[in-house]
Amino acid sequence: QNYLDNFWPDLKAAHELFDSIVQARRERESESQENHGKEYPEHLPVEILEAGIKSGRYLQGTLNVNKHRAQLEAFVRLQGLGSKDTG
Repeated sequence: QNYLDNFWPDLKAAHELFDSIVQARRERESESQENHGKEYPEHLPVEILEAGIKSGRYLQGTLNVNKHRAQLEAFVRLQGLGSKDTG
């Protein structure tokens, strides 16, 4: 802010961009506080997921993503099943 004020006081677009970045950062910080420090909000409460896993409604597994082709290649390895049982 000081740099813009001192060296570019007439550059309106830069000041607007700076204000936008500050606002986005504040919103992200407030969302993080609302989510108790978690980067992403949970889709379902933990209790519902645990009950769903116990009842068999949900399956628990590990998501594996190809780091070189993340948009195209990924698979889920289900817990308790052999390595060939992936989907």
